[in-house]
Amino acid sequence: MTPWRTSLLAVAVALVALQQGKSILIVVACAILLGSSVMSLRQMGLSNSEVHKIIGSTATVRLQISTDPAKTQAKVFGSTLAPTSYSFLATALQVEQGGRGFNLRVPIRVITQSPRVVGLLPGQTVTAEGSLRANKEARVAAMFLIKGEITVDTKASRWAAALGSIRTHLRALCGSGDSGALIPGMVLGDTSLQSPEFKNDMRRSGLTHLVAVSGANFAIISFFVLWCMQWLFRSLRTRLIFTAIALSSFIALVRPSPSVLRAAAMASVVLVARGVGRRSDPLPALGFAIAVVVIGDPWQARDPGFALSVLATAGLLLLSPRIARWLGRYVPSLVANALSPPIAAVVMCAPILVALSGYLGPMTVIANLLAAPMVAPITIIGFIAALISPISAKVSSFLIFIIKWPAGWIAGVAHWAAGFPVLEMTKGLGGFIAGLIFILGLVLLFRSKKLVIAILLGAVLFLAWLGQWPAGDWQIANCDVGQGDSLVVNLGNQRGLVVDAGPDAQLEDRCLSRLGIASVPLLILTHFHADHVEGVAGLIRNRKVGQVWVSNNNEPLFESERVVGWVKKSAVTIATRGLSVKLASNRGPVTVRVLWPDDGAHAFDVLPGDGSAINNSSVAVEIASSDFSLFAGGDLEPSVQTEILSSVGHVDIYKVSHHGSAYQDRAFMERLSPLVSLISVGEGNSYGHPAGQTIAALVRLRSKIYRTDKSGGIAITARAHHFKVHTSAGSWWQRVRLG
Repeated sequence: MTPWRTSLLAVAVALVALQQGKSILIVVACAILLGSSVMSLRQMGLSNSEVHKIIGSTATVRLQISTDPAKTQAKVFGSTLAPTSYSFLATALQVEQGGRGFNLRVPIRVITQSPRVVGLLPGQTVTAEGSLRANKEARVAAMFLIKGEITVDTKASRWAAALGSIRTHLRALCGSGDSGALIPGMVLGDTSLQSPEFKNDMRRSGLTHLVAVSGANFAIISFFVLWCMQWLFRSLRTRLIFTAIALSSFIALVRPSPSVLRAAAMASVVLVARGVGRRSDPLPALGFAIAVVVIGDPWQARDPGFALSVLATAGLLLLSPRIARWLGRYVPSLVANALSPPIAAVVMCAPILVALSGYLGPMTVIANLLAAPMVAPITIIGFIAALISPISAKVSSFLIFIIKWPAGWIAGVAHWAAGFPVLEMTKGLGGFIAGLIFILGLVLLFRSKKLVIAILLGAVLFLAWLGQWPAGDWQIANCDVGQGDSLVVNLGNQRGLVVDAGPDAQLEDRCLSRLGIASVPLLILTHFHADHVEGVAGLIRNRKVGQVWVSNNNEPLFESERVVGWVKKSAVTIATRGLSVKLASNRGPVTVRVLWPDDGAHAFDVLPGDGSAINNSSVAVEIASSDFSLFAGGDLEPSVQTEILSSVGHVDIYKVSHHGSAYQDRAFMERLSPLVSLISVGEGNSYGHPAGQTIAALVRLRSKIYRTDKSGGIAITARAHHFKVHTSAGSWWQRVRLG
């Protein structure tokens, strides 16, 4: 529904409410009317701006930086690793395009590969040439992709430079390691020092909120400043004024993110209420905070971070006291008061957390309980260290040395909690509904008698057991690594044969951890395209890799050199036809035989795509045991499939080549006639994988097809060529018996 239609609906509801005399409905209708009207005005302004009219063109834009330029995480697009880039929000002030120029003031998203933006601060103006593109981000009129270097027009103001200096000095003094990277995040919301692996562990353990400046930080800082002011001023109002000034400076220092704005608005109401001698009710303050932030920036209403911040605060205000009283019947009050805040926050945020991540971590409450005592000391001492860092680096270093110990404790808790399995659900609307059901179940549990409590707890444990992946004893697993490949053969005793490692180190590490793989006696990298090898960095994390088989084509050199650096402690062998090995497993030997490439020179047809020569150099292997036979050939295309046709026969499982693309030889698939076909492919990929004709050909062969974009991770239990398939996305209801 468009915003203007929402406004009309709100007017209609308000009129009905007035006629019925329902004051609550009037308030709700007016709120909808106000919010949708503000959103409509903003959207009209963006859609009618001059920038929006020249999307798709190249232009020279003078812009004012709004947020700190942040280095984007490296991503794999198809077979290549995207170059390092930087992203930030800015306000377009002047645009020159096609010989004409015009002044304006609209928000845009800026992407650049120029490292010159590092160190630029909000408020500075720069000029650059680039292309304007449409962007799905609702709050901006366009995305501006800068080509080449930028020209810095103005220096940062003294105020911005001073705040930037504080942030820069704190980062420099915190040093390396997870504990050092955690401190700027907890004090200033600066997560630039945190590794992707540590961010993932913080997210899986439910501790990410500690590095997002929120109401907790404002409460700690405001109480600390108020306590300090009592030694300088006798008047409460004077102390509150200086506290408000300190909080305003704190907002500028940490940058006005959604949670910061919400917390700041709420804190301002509480301070004003105390200043005029009235009781400060937190619920109206929260409501006022939401209204101010959404009216000022209506797109915050669609921001998951803002929603999580509001729900967590509401949980602390509404649920935490009740949970504490209920728990107080069974445990000491000190323990009840410590457990109630994280439980309340998790319960309120559960629907959105599940919708975003697709899982719910049962260790979240315990992790928050263990981390809670360390939050206040790190925040206060870190805040003092940050303020004096530009003045006295030695004193700041000493203070940071003190809080590195509690920061290390929280980092350890995050790593420990992230190692536990999570309750897998589904993302999007389905996950949101599952989260709501979870909340309703807890409410029922809270109000029910012991028998109902026992039944509900048993049901939760049963569903968690059903939803685990992989279930039981498995032999073959296809990891869900997005648009890429990674297949694992279970050798027992936490050992696994791995064919390719996918495009994402975190996804690869997570999959192998769920599979319980601690050692990889043989790693086969079919070819050096990024979507098959970038995940090696995650595979080698805390795992020993024995042999590594690679293609005889080391293109692209950038990727092959990265891989050689990662596996330098392992024995690397160029795999060619005839190479074979027998690996011991807990169910008898597993034989691996290389069918391609050979030592000859070939000139294959060049098909559309990202490198037929490299694709056709993929290592093709046949893997066999007493329980199953399997063929995996990387990204082989029809020319090589025809070449090795006489070397293959029927197999139980076919790891479909090239993500199920249209480039398949029908005779080759008929020769394999697989019982099960595995297609490793990313959801909504731009390549159209898998191709409709490939799926149709496999269906005609009566092969059971499993795709990672539909089923998630795929685990197969094999017993004497009879199979049971279990998928992570469908859990227990997608378990299928074959053969």
